Formats: sequence, C-alpha cells, structure tokens
Amino acid sequence: MSFERGSLLDRLPSGDREALLARGTRRTYPSGATLFREGERSAHVVVVLSGRTKICFTDRDGRESILNVRGAGDLLGEFSVLDGEPHSATVIALEPVVATVVPADEFRALLLEHPRLSMAVLELVVARLRDADRKRVEFGAYDCRGRVARRLVELAERFGEEGRDGVRITLRLTQEELAGWTGSSREAVAKALADFRGRGWVETGRRTVIVLDPAALADEAR
Repeated sequence: MSFERGSLLDRLPSGDREALLARGTRRTYPSGATLFREGERSAHVVVVLSGRTKICFTDRDGRESILNVRGAGDLLGEFSVLDGEPHSATVIALEPVVATVVPADEFRALLLEHPRLSMAVLELVVARLRDADRKRVEFGAYDCRGRVARRLVELAERFGEEGRDGVRITLRLTQEELAGWTGSSREAVAKALADFRGRGWVETGRRTVIVLDPAALADEAR
C-alpha cells in the first residue's frame, strides 16, 4: 500500500504504523460522505488508507471554500482530539475512502506510548500550519491566474501521473471546487484555464486537467 509523500503514515516506521492501525476499526466512506463536520467535537481521528477527501468550510452565503485535499496515509481530525475544541472545517470524501477510525482516548494513549508517533504528528501539524500560512500570503501576493497556476502545480505534484501527453491530474475537481480553493469566482477560474489552454500549457475536459508544460505553469506560479 502506498501513501502520499509527507503524510502521517509515510513518516512512520512500520512498527509505529502497525500499532496505530491496530488500535482502530476499518471503515469505508462512499463518495460525498461527510467524515467530520465544522463546529462539531470529535470522538476519534481518521487515518486514510485509500481515497481522497477535501477539507472545506461554507460561508454565510453558502459558498464552499476548499482549504486542502488529503489522501492516502493522511491523518484527519487530530486538532479537535488534541485540544478538545470543535472542528474548524468539514471533511468530505471526494471519492470512495477506506480508513481506520481510532477513538480519541486510544489515539492520545498511543502518543504517550510511541514517541516517534508523537514526533511525526507534531511534524505533520507544523507542516500544515506552514502550508496554511503560505496560502494566506497567496491571496495578497497573487492574482487569480497566479493562484490557479499554483494549485495546478500542487495538484500535478501530489496527484499527477506522467504520460506521453503530459502530467494528468488524477484528482477530479470541478471548476467550482477549484474556484473555492483559490478564493476566486468560477468565471475567473474558467478565464485563467482558457488562457493556459491557449498558451499550450494545459488541456482540460470535464473534471480533467492535463499539464502539458509544467515548467511554464511553474513560472506563472512563482
């Protein structure tokens, strides 16, 4: 089983990984299922074994904004379990997800019993805080084109499969979801994608993007 680079399970030695998974229960979530809901407290954490989820919140006008995407090997719900506060975002399955659900008290006990697990969780939390800081800076430093380019570069690196025609992004996001992730309107995202297509940087279809010129797109994202 392969895990996303930098995820919790990717960081753990096999013994600690097995100890964590042994303390939980295997569960399957269908596409569209809600794993955690913003404002609710958590009685467990979720360790994703396969499939991908979106971390999002909905504003007063009902507009959804994506904060990030988590895949195989990732840990979900740890903030609420660690500090006892309600979830700050909602987690929804983008596709069928297989996961191990670990009760909160079992997870906290594991952190005390396995120092390497505790350090891996700490490193993961710090990495997520740094990523959140970078994305906040983007909103002031980049226009819509730049933000869309940065997300496409990130998606290609994390969820891309190289082929003869370019790097196919395997994560199927709608333009509305990409707009929510970049803090832009759907129309602005569509315009940016059309421009990238015209320059020969990307090829797009229904919920599909192929990056034809990663170097040019990366230059636009700088």
